[in-house]
Amino acid sequence: MVKDWRGDRIGSALKGTNPTVLRRLDAGFAVIGDVQFLPGYSVLLVDEPGVQRLSDLPRGKRTAFLADMDRLGEAVERVCRRLDPEFRRVNLEILGNTDNFLHAHVWPRFEWESPELVRRPVWLYPAENWRDPASALGPEHDGLREAIGRELDGLSAPAGRPEDRGRA
Repeated sequence: MVKDWRGDRIGSALKGTNPTVLRRLDAGFAVIGDVQFLPGYSVLLVDEPGVQRLSDLPRGKRTAFLADMDRLGEAVERVCRRLDPEFRRVNLEILGNTDNFLHAHVWPRFEWESPELVRRPVWLYPAENWRDPASALGPEHDGLREAIGRELDGLSAPAGRPEDRGRA
């Protein structure tokens, strides 16, 4: 039995015990990242334990996962653009080099990042950023969590979005 939800992020999300879950989406769970040195960092977790790669999913579920990634990315972008005038963009990544379950990273990027890092992959940030208690997810991020969750709610099925109506 896993004592800490971090040891089984997907299983704990399915059980409702993963405290980072923002919303249940069509093919996974939108969660806020454990670290927030780039405020708004979020992750999409697949909802099937044991799935390691996108290609492990049947085509329809793959498409749903990628649509969920797009939806989470847009929600993070909208919130970060509203909260920080120095918001630049969102980077979306499916890597899987460390955690052996399918997940996608949604990284907001900002003009205030140091010049040597702002145009490079976030993984090149110093190790201190990843371990600094000041960057850890905490109660001070509750407003950010709520805002991303509300955006996800508003970005429900693509057919419900006015800008998508009439598209084939």
